[in-house]
Amino acid sequence: MKAAVPLMASATDYEVAASQQQSDIFLIVSLIIVVSSAVFLLRWTRRQGSPPLPPGPVGLPLLGSLLSLEPDLHRYFARLARAYGPVFSLRLGTRLCVVLSSPAAVREALKDHDVIFANRDPPATAVPGTQHGLLWSPHGTLWLTLRKVTVREFIGGGGRNEAVRSLLRREVRRAIARLRAREGEPVEVWELVFSTALNVLTSMLWGELSEDGDVSMKFRAVVEGVLELLAAPNVSDFFPVLAALDLQGMGRRMKRLWDRYDVLWKKFVEESGRRGEEDEGKGGKAFLQVMVEVLERRDQKDPLTMDHVKALFLELILGGTDTTPTTIEWAMAELMRNPDIMRKIQDELDAVVGKERALEDSDVPKLEYLRAVTKETLRLHPVAPLLLPRSPTSPCTVGGYTIPKGSKVFVNVWMIQRDAAIWGEDAMEFRPERFLAAADDKYEFRGTNFAYLPFGSGRRMCVGISLAEKMVTHMLASFLHSFRWQLPEGEKLKLGERFGIALRKAEPLVLVPTTRFDDPDLYS
Repeated sequence: MKAAVPLMASATDYEVAASQQQSDIFLIVSLIIVVSSAVFLLRWTRRQGSPPLPPGPVGLPLLGSLLSLEPDLHRYFARLARAYGPVFSLRLGTRLCVVLSSPAAVREALKDHDVIFANRDPPATAVPGTQHGLLWSPHGTLWLTLRKVTVREFIGGGGRNEAVRSLLRREVRRAIARLRAREGEPVEVWELVFSTALNVLTSMLWGELSEDGDVSMKFRAVVEGVLELLAAPNVSDFFPVLAALDLQGMGRRMKRLWDRYDVLWKKFVEESGRRGEEDEGKGGKAFLQVMVEVLERRDQKDPLTMDHVKALFLELILGGTDTTPTTIEWAMAELMRNPDIMRKIQDELDAVVGKERALEDSDVPKLEYLRAVTKETLRLHPVAPLLLPRSPTSPCTVGGYTIPKGSKVFVNVWMIQRDAAIWGEDAMEFRPERFLAAADDKYEFRGTNFAYLPFGSGRRMCVGISLAEKMVTHMLASFLHSFRWQLPEGEKLKLGERFGIALRKAEPLVLVPTTRFDDPDLYS
C-alpha cells in the first residue's frame, strides 16, 4: 500500500497538469481571438473614418521586412514600388516606413503637406551633440534661427560670395599644382575632390588656421568617422525601444567622435579669435567669428547657443565634403564612358576660357554644356537617392492612403529621375543635351519640379544648394580645362553603386591626368 501512494499522487498530478494545460490553451486561444477581433475592428473602424495604410509586403512578426532588405536600398524600393504602387509601406523592425516614388505623391507630401513633413527622422547615432544642428532639429524657432543665420552669414551675406570665390580659386589651384607634380600617376578622384572641398569649407568656417598637419588629420578622421556611422545600419533605428542598450556600440562610437571634435573645436575657436582682426583686415570674417558676434548680441529668449553653432559647423563640413566629391566622381566616370561628351566640354572650355589663362569663377555661367553635364550627373546619380527621411507630425493622406504620425517617410528620387514615363525611352542614358533643350528654369534646383529633386524640396530641402553648385562646377571645369584624363593602362571602367547617406561608386575611380597646356604657371 505504501508503494501505491506515490502512484496515486502522480495520477492526481497528471490530472491537475492536464486540466491546467487545457486552461492555458483555452486562455491562449481566447487571447488570439480577442486580439484578432480587436485588430479587425481597428482596421474596420479606420477604414470607416480614414483611408487605409499604403499597401506593401506583409513581412514577419516583429522583424517585418528586415530580412528581405538588400544593400542597394533604392533599387529594392524601386522594385517594391513597381509591385505595390508609387505609395507603399513596409515595416522594418517596429518602424513603419512609407516610400514615395512618383512626382504626384511627392508633390502632395512636400508641397501640400509641407508643414506636416517638415521634420527629419534622425538616426539613433545623431546624438549626443549632432541633434543640436540644422540637419536634425525639429521644425520650430531654433531650426528657423539656424537656417536664417546659415543662409545670411555663411552662404550669401557679408561679402561671402567674393570670399567663397577667392577660397575656391586658391584651393583648386593648389590641387592642380599637386596634380602637375604627379602628372602621369594614378589619382583617386574622390580623394582629390574631398581634400579640396574640405580645405575650402574649413577656411570659410574658421579662417585659414595655422599649418598644423596633426590637427588637420585628426579633424579629417572625425569627419570620416561620423560619415561612416551615419551611413551604417543600426539595430536601434529599427527597434527604438532598444536604443538605450546601444547593442552595436554605434552610439558610444559617435560619442567618442564628438568628444574628439569638441577638443578640436576649442582649438579652432581660440585660434580664430586670435586671428579675427587680421582676417577682417583681409576683407572678410570667418563664419565662426560672425557667429560669436551673433551670440554676443542675441536676446536672452533666443534659443541659439554655442552648442548649436558647434553642431552646425560639423554638419556644414559633412554635407560639403561628401556631396561634392561624390558628384564629381560620378561625372568623371560618365565622361570616361562617354569620351564624345568629354571632348564637347573641353571644346567649350577652350572657346570660353581659351588656352592662355586659367578658368575664373566668372567663366562658369557661360559653360552651358558643362552645367548640363552636372545636372545630368545629378539626375542619374543623385547624391541622396532616398533624400533624408521625413517624419510627419500628424496623420495625413497622400495618394489616397493614410500616412501615420511618426512614420519614417522616404522619397525615392533615384527612381523618379530614371522613370522612362517622365524622361523618355533614353532615361537610362547619360545625355546632357536633354537639359539644353529644356526651358531655362524647368530643371533648376529650386525643388519646384517634382520630377527632378536632387536637393530635395519643401522646407527641409538642402540649404547649401548655391554653394554646392558653385563648388562642383568650378572644380569640374578647372580639372577638365587643365588636364586630359584616362584610365590606368589595363583598367576597365566600373560603375557599380554603394548605397549610403551618399550614393558613391562601389569602387573608387582612379584616373591618370596629363596636362593640356605647357605653361606651368597657368594655374599657379
